[in-house]
Amino acid sequence: MKTVILFYSRTRKTAMVAKTLAKEVGADLVEVTDLTDRTGPLNYFKSALDAVRENKTNIKPEKIDLSPYGLIYIGGPTWASKPAPAIITLIDQCKLQGKDVIPFTTVGRNTAGQATFATMGNRAARQVINRMREKIEARGGRLVNSFIIGTGGLSELEIEEEVKNAVQELDLPIYGF
Repeated sequence: MKTVILFYSRTRKTAMVAKTLAKEVGADLVEVTDLTDRTGPLNYFKSALDAVRENKTNIKPEKIDLSPYGLIYIGGPTWASKPAPAIITLIDQCKLQGKDVIPFTTVGRNTAGQATFATMGNRAARQVINRMREKIEARGGRLVNSFIIGTGGLSELEIEEEVKNAVQELDLPIYGF
């Protein structure tokens, strides 16, 4: 079964997670770009509002042909306890009927200062996964697993190790058969 990872990343941390994940599970990689300017403090605040309101945004690519894939990972950052607008838009545009889907999200450290959330995440990240699950299932996708990667304060090498640990702990390669 062919596998693809669809992801959006504003700060490049989710991109690092997606690229490491792709190497670990042998997946194709498709980055989604949000065409709305999300840089700077004012736009960051507006982005959080867009996430809370689940506002759609223009993304590139507009359409992704998922017909060759049986397993689809969809990942993005946690913004104000919600998926980023690019992820909401992406899921709503995907044909997920009959597809196995594994959503993931990235998040900064939780209040206890823990960085690893592979199986247990903080409340905001879990809300993101739950919302993604609802939207995926509404589009006909079958959620087969999910995970959360804490990236706050971690180096690139530490983030890569977090992803590798999650892949091993959740036995993610088994879903790609």
